[in-house]
Amino acid sequence: MAKSSGKAKPNPAPASGSPTTTASTSEPNRDSILRHPAEVQYAQELAILAQHDTNPKPESWNLSPQAVKTYILGGKVADHEITPKYVGNPRLVEIAIGTLLTDRALLLVGEPGTAKSWLSEHLAAAICGDSLLVVQGTAGTTEEQIRYSWNYALLLAEGPSPKALVPSPIYRAMMSGKIVRFEEISRVPSEIQDSLITILSEKMLAVPELGFHVSAKRGFNVIATANTRDRGVNEMSSALMRRFNRVQLPVPSDIETEVKIVRKRVAEIGTNLRLPAPPPPEELVRKIVQIFQELRRGQTIDGRQKIKPPSSVLSTAEAISLFGNSMALASHFGNGQVCESDVAAGLHGVVVKEDDRDQAVWIEYLENVMKKRGTEWRDFYQACRELV
Repeated sequence: MAKSSGKAKPNPAPASGSPTTTASTSEPNRDSILRHPAEVQYAQELAILAQHDTNPKPESWNLSPQAVKTYILGGKVADHEITPKYVGNPRLVEIAIGTLLTDRALLLVGEPGTAKSWLSEHLAAAICGDSLLVVQGTAGTTEEQIRYSWNYALLLAEGPSPKALVPSPIYRAMMSGKIVRFEEISRVPSEIQDSLITILSEKMLAVPELGFHVSAKRGFNVIATANTRDRGVNEMSSALMRRFNRVQLPVPSDIETEVKIVRKRVAEIGTNLRLPAPPPPEELVRKIVQIFQELRRGQTIDGRQKIKPPSSVLSTAEAISLFGNSMALASHFGNGQVCESDVAAGLHGVVVKEDDRDQAVWIEYLENVMKKRGTEWRDFYQACRELV
């Protein structure tokens, strides 16, 4: 361990925030938890993969890189089916896993709703069994949230000491050799972002008040996510960008892939929230996905008609959320089956969300595109038009 002054001192064992404790796993009644972290929700699959994993594992990794890929993309292990967590280009997943084997951090970039946070959570769960070491980036994120802060009552009473130190998630990940997730890093002010540079390049964190450095154990790394379209984005400095391998997660380009993603996640959400209504029929999911893709592209699927796109980000995540809300409406205020009127109730708010001028864009789409699509779309058009 490097030292900054005086005699070398051991890394402290802070009184609180132990990196090896996962609060969700110690809850007395797991059924009462609204959402379990990935390592709890998919504990059985992770255990099966670990049991049959014969490939070499990097130090501090729970699974080999090949097993991590199987966990993320799905597959068959012995007689057990591993469900896919991410639907997309397998090569991107391989690049992401490969990056975490090196001394470079991983940056997942893409438009909102491209499963950046979802992928980062499952990568952390598979690699180190702990996806709860998270820094949530906002405009108000401070350097203390990245490095460490102090218990000021103890600080005033006893002065600087390991007991008074409050470690950040990054601090705890370095001490335990785990993956830490940095969500929405581009929302953090640039000068705060740059406090990561020394951590990522030297794999050390200085604690000058106590006269020592924290050295990262093998297995430590950072997975950051960044949106490309949201407001309030801060550019990352070139010095910080050089410490990351950048992986761009694309918006699904074809209807079939996006329909598959939406149906899978909607079914999971319905089960998790215990909504009485069954998932929506595939035909209705396909219609919503087609609407979203056409409004995103600015043209109809067949390319014959130009469409004015709205300012809203019509992401896959928005479609999933829309159907979750529709299932709730159908369960408690409908006939128990998701229909066009349930989906239309939330669709207007999804499209006309960020700018009132999108109201005209949505009406133009309804009249010039949806209305002209014949009997298959008539009920859906009328349900949408009634709410405009």
